[in-house]
Amino acid sequence: MMKRPKAPLTALETRLGYRFGDPLLAELALTHLSAQAGPARPQSYQRLEFLGDRVLGVVIADALYRAFPRASEGELSVRLAKLVRRETCAAVAAEWDVGPHVVLGPGEAKGGGRKKVAILSDVCESLIGAVFVDGGFEAARALILRSWGDRLTADAEPARDAKTEVQEWAQARALPAPSYEEVARSGPDHAPRFVMRVVLPGFAPEEGEAASKRAAEQAAARAFLDRWAAR
Repeated sequence: MMKRPKAPLTALETRLGYRFGDPLLAELALTHLSAQAGPARPQSYQRLEFLGDRVLGVVIADALYRAFPRASEGELSVRLAKLVRRETCAAVAAEWDVGPHVVLGPGEAKGGGRKKVAILSDVCESLIGAVFVDGGFEAARALILRSWGDRLTADAEPARDAKTEVQEWAQARALPAPSYEEVARSGPDHAPRFVMRVVLPGFAPEEGEAASKRAAEQAAARAFLDRWAAR
């Protein structure tokens, strides 16, 4: 049986600017995998997080396309990576003050799970997914645009090149230069999709996907930074 969030859902709905037709869907979006025990796989926000991640990407990409009509695909990809990265999603979740509403297992709760960047980021995306299921695309789009607000156009210049950041990060630690390799290519010739991998000895490789090799390399580099640079 799903545990209810400790804080009233209506307070969170007010901050989101969205009222759920199905409150149980919202509660599921706030339930961490650690919250339930037993042999059966517990219900958690993971499926909604998967969905919300994709909805967020589409909405932000569309907003950037409209906001920067002269920007290249590479510039848009760099901006997109910055806006949908874990730290940004966690910051948005903190602004929503989701912490008191998140349902965690005892161990995760004692370990400060309500303040962990990874969990806050996941909950941000799962709530977007829940709004999408409950109210449709326009409701989710409105939530994202309200919540990301000035972040969409805050930088007069594009976000810093992720590949350069990875190279400088490696150099500062006397590591060899990172390399990039193509993992997969799909789609028709007029609309291909590339999966590129960044490889740095001693670290697990990270992958990125985009409509060009250059943008996919940037996405892979950003994934590497998100995983390793903050450690």
